[in-house]
Amino acid sequence: MARISPLVALPPLAFAALAGMFLWGMGRDDPDSLPSTMIGRPAPAVSETTLPGKTQLTHEMLQQPGVKLVNFWASWCPPCRAEHPTLTELSKQLPVYGIDLKDPEANAMSFLTQDGDPFHALATDPKGRTAIEWGVTAPPETFIIDGEGNVLFRFAGPMVREDYTNRFLPQLEKALAAEE
Repeated sequence: MARISPLVALPPLAFAALAGMFLWGMGRDDPDSLPSTMIGRPAPAVSETTLPGKTQLTHEMLQQPGVKLVNFWASWCPPCRAEHPTLTELSKQLPVYGIDLKDPEANAMSFLTQDGDPFHALATDPKGRTAIEWGVTAPPETFIIDGEGNVLFRFAGPMVREDYTNRFLPQLEKALAAEE
C-alpha cells in the first residue's frame, strides 16, 4: 500500500484556517470600525505651527476642563469638505480644534476663508508626523477628548448623515454626560 505524504493535508488546513479567520472577521460587532490604540490614553502632543492669523493649538488646551474635539482635515480632502458644516455646528456647542494635514498654507487659508473657520485653535502638520503620533490613517478623523486630555473616541471618516447620527453622536453625548 502506498504511503500518503503529510504535506497533502497542508492545503486543506491552510484553507480551513483562512476560512475561520474570515468568518471571525464577519462576525465582529462593528466590522467598519478601525480600533485605535489611543482610546483611554492621553492625547499626544500637537505640532507647534499654525496658519497665519490663527490661534495656535497647544497640548495644554487639550487638557483644559470640558469635552472637546480634535479634527484632522485638509483642503484637498473632499470628505473633509463634506463634514465641514457639521464641524461648524458642533463648534457652537463645544471647542473644536483642527489639525491641518499635509496642506499648502495658501490652500488651507483659502478653504477656511471661503467655507468658514469652525476651529477654536489650529495646528498644522505639513509632514504628517502629528497624524502618525495620533494614529490617523487618512483625513478626516475626529477625536473626542475629555476634560483631562484623554482620548475617549476616534471617528474615522466624514461626520455626515447616518454615520454621524448613529456612530459619532452617541459617543459625544456619552462623553458630555460623563463630564456633568
